[in-house]
Amino acid sequence: MIYVSKNTMEEEVTKAKYQGLHIQEGDVLLILVSALDEIAVKPFNLNTANKVGNDTGAGINQYAQPSEYLVNDEGFIYFPVIGNVFARGMTQVQLKQDLETRLKKYLTDPMVSISLKNFNVSILGEVKNPGQKESVSQKINIFQALGLAGDMTDYGDRTKVKLIRTGDDGVDQIVNIDITRSDIVNSPYYYMKQNDILYVQPDQNKQVLANTNPNRALTFQIIGALLTAGTLIIALTRK
Repeated sequence: MIYVSKNTMEEEVTKAKYQGLHIQEGDVLLILVSALDEIAVKPFNLNTANKVGNDTGAGINQYAQPSEYLVNDEGFIYFPVIGNVFARGMTQVQLKQDLETRLKKYLTDPMVSISLKNFNVSILGEVKNPGQKESVSQKINIFQALGLAGDMTDYGDRTKVKLIRTGDDGVDQIVNIDITRSDIVNSPYYYMKQNDILYVQPDQNKQVLANTNPNRALTFQIIGALLTAGTLIIALTRK
């Protein structure tokens, strides 16, 4: 079973470029704000922990934990002091820059770190371990996603992998991917996004086996026998 066998992989792989994730409705963002003045920064972190002084005597919040922010149905997060901030469709870098710009009104040299808590993809169909998979890394390509599911079975059609993805406008789209082509690395679907669904179709051999499965014929025979027996019982009870 050979992947990326069509075209010249050495030429195509250099064109792969990770664009970063775009924030979606339902995402849970982990956001931490830091600055030199730990007292001033405290209201902007929901989970403010104990403070520890450094060698110079200045207080530094070394144990602060990121706070969780849910992106609501309208694409907003509610940020302390600032209020509603529109996040849907932004990359994490764009949201970071937006928040840092807003925070400069209150803080000197604010720094914001953002990560996604709930990066999940679903891999279904002809794979060895189907289901919803969680990835520690947010930068994961289609082959790494299949690896989370134990790779395809021998019956998986590598030329017909369906990807279901929710766009920034909230509309689902379905695309067919041929992972035997090396130019897949140029595709906008090479890197996975949160909540993507991969479905690996069975090849023709598996479909033929499914339709000619002897167990299916046996099932129909049993159903036929039960119907016949039921008809005879009804007929006997009427006599």
